[in-house]
Amino acid sequence: MNKTIIININGIVFHIEEDAYEILKNYMTDVKRHFLNSADSLEITTDIENRIAEMFSDVLAEENKQVIVEQDVTNVIDQMGRVEDFDEIYEEGKAPAGSADTFSTNERRLFRDPDDHLISGVCAGIANYFNIEPLWIRLAFAISFLFAGSGLLLYIILWIVIPKATTRADRMAMKGEKLNLQGFKNNLEEELSAVRGHLNNLHDEARPVVYKMRDFAGDFFTHLGRFFEGAGKIFIKLLGVVMLFACFAAAIALVVALVAFVGFGQARYNHMFPFTIVESQHANYIFIAAFFTAFIPVLTIIIVLISAVFGTRSVGRSTASTLLVVWICAICALVFYGVKATANFRKEGEISKIINLKATPGNVYYLKLNDVKYLTHDDSLRLDIKNNFNDVVIKDDDDEDEPRNVSLNIERSNVPYPVLVETFKAQGGDDEDALLNARHTKYIYTQKDSVLTFDDKLYRTNGYEWHAERVELTLQLPLNAVVIIDEDLNDRIGMNDINVHDCKETNKQDKATAATFIMTNDGAQCKIDTVVTVKSPAQIDSARKAENAKNIAKLQAQVDSAKKADSTQKRK
Repeated sequence: MNKTIIININGIVFHIEEDAYEILKNYMTDVKRHFLNSADSLEITTDIENRIAEMFSDVLAEENKQVIVEQDVTNVIDQMGRVEDFDEIYEEGKAPAGSADTFSTNERRLFRDPDDHLISGVCAGIANYFNIEPLWIRLAFAISFLFAGSGLLLYIILWIVIPKATTRADRMAMKGEKLNLQGFKNNLEEELSAVRGHLNNLHDEARPVVYKMRDFAGDFFTHLGRFFEGAGKIFIKLLGVVMLFACFAAAIALVVALVAFVGFGQARYNHMFPFTIVESQHANYIFIAAFFTAFIPVLTIIIVLISAVFGTRSVGRSTASTLLVVWICAICALVFYGVKATANFRKEGEISKIINLKATPGNVYYLKLNDVKYLTHDDSLRLDIKNNFNDVVIKDDDDEDEPRNVSLNIERSNVPYPVLVETFKAQGGDDEDALLNARHTKYIYTQKDSVLTFDDKLYRTNGYEWHAERVELTLQLPLNAVVIIDEDLNDRIGMNDINVHDCKETNKQDKATAATFIMTNDGAQCKIDTVVTVKSPAQIDSARKAENAKNIAKLQAQVDSAKKADSTQKRK
């Protein structure tokens, strides 16, 4: 059974054992004796007592007890530090054993700084909390004032919410200093040093105005240079962030392109270089090699920008070497497979076929798009056309299995019947290979009476790779022949200077599905059936007067006729 006494620290009442009280009393006596000669002796000892009271309150709350025992006092003293410990530091110039964290910083707390303020110390307090220069916080608030005064409202709210650092302990917690004896000692010496510096500046303040102006100008331009230096760094970082987003977008685009080209074959039969030469067994290798050739530099730029903007650690030498090796291998693969692919496109072959079509009465021809799906013999056997699709027509689903390298040119014929000239072109490694590739290309058209239907794609023999095959059709019609072209056909294949939509617009037939052309000496021309004229206001007025005069004469004739009939009746 131990005897307890009641003490009052910082307005807080504690129950403490008698032995623990004696230890605490001796400790505070040593502290007061040490700071006796300091100018702020009373303030320092009061702050130390307040700190001890906070620590005792935390101990009681954590352990859920009512009385402070000897072990609690010993732990608090160890955390605060003993007087003889930091006396040894100044005498020997080194920290004693067991006090390695004496000078380490503590977690910072947010206060308004009363010592460095322009208005209320909000900006300086935030700067102390984040350990940065107050200038940048003040600059941020100044800029935010331009956005509908939001910065002013935020400043007022922070002024109300953030407490002011009134005590030495608050100022130390604001700067993250340890709230122990060594921390209070260091803080006191910093204040004394600041006071001595202020006293030394009194001599400079008594100098002539010319020297003050010179020093002010020098300080002004020095701080201005620092400001622009900091602003330049911020601008560079913002630029780096923008470039980082652009590089991420480029990387995502490259990944999507790789998946589209390799996984879904979106580059097949594209008329743009280099896609025109990569539809071969080397296509996927070329796309993958091209992806890594472009992706690795973008990835490197992303890593460098992240390191520069956010200050993270850059990649190691082994990782950088691996990326370099992969990039070089990708370039070599791209060149290798690119050369192999282009070797099959060095020469071009061309073959032509002339077909005499049937003439129609009145030389009227209808050109339509063939929307019936072409089925090979193997397709017919696989689908069992005779049993499954005997009475139906299978439409073309436009799945882009074959390229649309088809063009149709309509010219005047030198003979009195229509002629179709088919010209097949293809490329190959040599002349013979190019001619064979052109020979293994098929195109389908049909004629039924006056209706000519054309496919919008050509077909290759099974097993033949893509070698830029294309077919050029030339339809030769007699002079004054009438040709009606369906707009779907005009939209799906190239027809040089013929434009169905323009012809429909000229004839004010926007809802029509076809347009009529007539063959002239200069080629097929749009047949204009409607001539639209716009009358002037004078012409409209003259026509209205003529119509009114006509109606008046008609009415007068009816009146005269009625009078004449009435007169004849009276005579009778």
